[in-house]
Amino acid sequence: MTTTTTPSPLRLGIDLGGTKIEAAALDAAGAVRARRRAATPHDYDQLLGVLVQLVRAVESEVGAVRTVGVGTPGQPSPVTGLMANAENTPLEGRPFARDLEVVLGRPSRLANDAACFALSEARDGAGAGARVVAGVIAGTGVGGGLVVDGRLLGTCEWGHSPLPWADADEAAVPCTCGRHGCIEALCAGPGLARDHTRATGQTLTAAAIASLARDGDVAAGATIARHADRLARALASMVNLVDPDVIVLGGGVSHIDALYELVPARLARWVAVRPPRVRLVRNVHGDASGVRGAAWLFP
Repeated sequence: MTTTTTPSPLRLGIDLGGTKIEAAALDAAGAVRARRRAATPHDYDQLLGVLVQLVRAVESEVGAVRTVGVGTPGQPSPVTGLMANAENTPLEGRPFARDLEVVLGRPSRLANDAACFALSEARDGAGAGARVVAGVIAGTGVGGGLVVDGRLLGTCEWGHSPLPWADADEAAVPCTCGRHGCIEALCAGPGLARDHTRATGQTLTAAAIASLARDGDVAAGATIARHADRLARALASMVNLVDPDVIVLGGGVSHIDALYELVPARLARWVAVRPPRVRLVRNVHGDASGVRGAAWLFP
């Protein structure tokens, strides 16, 4: 008599980064039941092989899993299906979504890592219970995702929009995308560090500047205040467009405590409806949001 294996009710999420890949199985309550990690290969075919190995390793511990969600840098083009903006991975220009389903032999879903962050925090993180949740990652770069009624609407390439109400100096700052004056160029961690260098001549990391500001350094405090104003202008454009209940901040910039007081105070100046009702909050899941959000890509 032939027996069949019934897939477990667990969700499998994969966070595919430039240096490492993490796979985790989550139960219905969001608890991690199994976890595996591996280095990210530079070869595309080897990468597919590592993903298969990770899925099998997790399943050897928890049983067969029906679906797989993957968070990646970049995302498939809706026109060609080929990956775009997949920095530091061998995915660029590849039909990764199709190939992944072939090698795994089951349905899979892909989303940008910032979208996975937003979904994770909306599901059982800092945005839990809110109807409209915007997730914003401000680290080396800037990205975002929007979740409405628990459903991911997509990835916001909001970081490559111009910073609103920019002065001439801000509008001239070059961005990695080839344009100038982008939100990413001015509101990511490197933008904060660059602004501090321009104002003081000191070359410091964003974390070091924040530390000095906490200790009462006047110049560092002024840099954080300027950064808060830029971030408030950037977020105001999001608030004016989608009116989120909550904006969850992630990435290295999210560790700057002063921003949670300074940004909301400045946001009122830039939004169309005053006072703004949106809450700016720190993330709950941190670096784990990539794999958690990927697991929640299937309802």
